[in-house]
Amino acid sequence: MTVDLLMLGVFSFLGGLIDAAVGGGGLILIPALLHALPQHAVATVLGTNKLAVLLGTGSSALTFLKRVKIQWRLIIPCLLSAFTCAYIGAYSVASIPTHIMKYLVFVLLVAMAVYTFMRKELGQVQQEKTLGTFQILQGCFLGGMIGFYDGAFGPGSGSFFIFMFVRLFGFDFLNAAASSKLLNIGTFIAALSFFVPSGHMLWQLGFYIAACNVMGAIVGTFVALKYGSGLIRKLFLVLLVFLIGRMGMSILTAAA
Repeated sequence: MTVDLLMLGVFSFLGGLIDAAVGGGGLILIPALLHALPQHAVATVLGTNKLAVLLGTGSSALTFLKRVKIQWRLIIPCLLSAFTCAYIGAYSVASIPTHIMKYLVFVLLVAMAVYTFMRKELGQVQQEKTLGTFQILQGCFLGGMIGFYDGAFGPGSGSFFIFMFVRLFGFDFLNAAASSKLLNIGTFIAALSFFVPSGHMLWQLGFYIAACNVMGAIVGTFVALKYGSGLIRKLFLVLLVFLIGRMGMSILTAAA
């Protein structure tokens, strides 16, 4: 057990904890994997990460399902759209310039943070909104876009799903977090269905960090269910600020 492996376990635990509550755990784990595995292709790092976060997200989703009522009429079509587009995103990972993806995600994160901060009531209470065909099509379109991003890159996709459910469909943050887990499970499986047959997987390392991720997800889910939407909103804003700072530094470093 080397220091790098121990640190990867710690980062995976923290990523699972954060991801269970508000998404975005990938921005903790993926840079750690890239640092620890410089000899491997980016696709291999992403594939190994997907295995870990799939098991972590799956464990938190099972707990959420026992406590939160899921809007299946909306979730199922969004899940199918996200799954399909995530596979396309994973297939395209080698041909998409990472710096372009970073610029776009950076702008979206800033917009999400400003909007959520300004709207104090956003996501505090579950709103009963009509789910007609147009609303479901909106969900499929945005779910597909986020799914494509998750397959091609990934960090922050859970946060994008949460914001979609809160802003468009009136979910509170707790229900949005639970629903986002289901869509993320679909995107992770879709991405793995490309990465695994392509040989982009480090199985032993993947299962090790997956175990750490699951333990973090259990803690994060417990915290989310115990303290509810108010705490999740605060954590969501903290995470967005962290994501913005991390990506901003990465963009500035690349430009220097």
